[in-house]
Amino acid sequence: MDKKTLMKSLAREAHEKGGFNGAWLYAEHGEIVSKGAIGFRDPDNTLPIQEDTIFQLASVSKQFTATAVMLLLREGLLCLEDKITKYFPELTAYEGVTVRHLLTHTGGVPDYFDDADWFINIWKEEHRVPGNDEIIRFLCETELKPSFAPGEKLEYSNTGYNLLALLVERLSGVPYEAFLQKNIFEPAGMSSTCCCHIRRDGVHFENYARASVIENGRYVADMDSVKVSEVAAFDGLNGDDYVYTTIFDMFAWDKALRDGTVLTLEEQQLMYTPAKLNSGEDAVYDEDEGLGYGFGWGVGRDEKSGLIVSHSGGMPGVITWFERWIDADRVLVMLFSRDPWDYRAGMVAWNGLRAIAADKEPEPIRTIEEIAVKDPDKSKWEGFCGKYEHPEDEDFFIDEVWLQDGELYARAVSDEYGEFSFRLYPLGENEFGRKSGMLKLTIGDGCVLYDEYTCKKL
Repeated sequence: MDKKTLMKSLAREAHEKGGFNGAWLYAEHGEIVSKGAIGFRDPDNTLPIQEDTIFQLASVSKQFTATAVMLLLREGLLCLEDKITKYFPELTAYEGVTVRHLLTHTGGVPDYFDDADWFINIWKEEHRVPGNDEIIRFLCETELKPSFAPGEKLEYSNTGYNLLALLVERLSGVPYEAFLQKNIFEPAGMSSTCCCHIRRDGVHFENYARASVIENGRYVADMDSVKVSEVAAFDGLNGDDYVYTTIFDMFAWDKALRDGTVLTLEEQQLMYTPAKLNSGEDAVYDEDEGLGYGFGWGVGRDEKSGLIVSHSGGMPGVITWFERWIDADRVLVMLFSRDPWDYRAGMVAWNGLRAIAADKEPEPIRTIEEIAVKDPDKSKWEGFCGKYEHPEDEDFFIDEVWLQDGELYARAVSDEYGEFSFRLYPLGENEFGRKSGMLKLTIGDGCVLYDEYTCKKL
């Protein structure tokens, strides 16, 4: 298998079909097999992405927070079984939650997105971005209850990692950003990497890929978007995001881990140990891939390749992936700076690069137009039109379906993007898909079915 050629061809075709805008690097046994950059780092298509372009990591950043905690553990400044109320006595509602629970998302601390308006209101009304040191105030003022008892299950919590970053800062006596720089990035040789807040403080490096989203049929920078500019309200947080880096620095990070430069191999093994629940069962992070969760890493095992650790990241206009084959000595990093124009093309490219890295053939890249039924029977489509009931307490739902110029369209409402409309492409007799996502709708018999919901026509 010529992985270099396959990966380059896949990325280029995906870019041409609106599914790839970013950079990738794949290496085996410390040698780069394939790397490249395709697309633009600004929404106006004037600045090409280069191989050394800097990208936002989003949640891939969590492994650096977990690494910082491990360094404090080495120095005897904390214990994994320490209750967080030892360090944050104000958080009486989260009695029993430990440092280990925060690292593995098993503490029941609710995600700050559950009450995002707290941050947004400060940003809009006080004209400032809340700092990470205000995460304690956020939890106290919102009075968000624990989602479950500590150790009962696994539920992803960005807030848990905000608390860990604050813990690192308080116990080390230096700002979190400076701690990462001195103790992780510099020793690892990650010369283009830093933790910073570009929306709050401004961009201070030139070769940066601006996160861009689709709005009114074109790309706009996240901060210029009507729908997602509120990402600025969270840009003062730490621990869960806001590390910026390049594909080469992530390659250097993989090497530093393998060499034991920052963490010993024994310390890393602890990080790669999946969490256990109170019941004794493994805590499942990703059911589709059968992954557990260690300290800042999704953890899996393959019969052929052995231990594999990984993490994804996502924000509006940001899609990232970092995967390390521990036993097989391979590494794959993918950094995207735009929401895909065609989501299916983007996902096939994403999964295709992963497949090639795992010695498998990638699926062909096909856009929604390519898989849509040609000359569909539209005789029933008028009957599909109308308003539909909403599932309760959901962050996404279909509100209405209508005909426009002979094609079906739907209006949806989501917590992230607000109200938006999209064309429905026929994938079967009553089955439809959309360009900007993998959602499939089945319409008929006075109802619409999507995800696990059946919603009646009003």
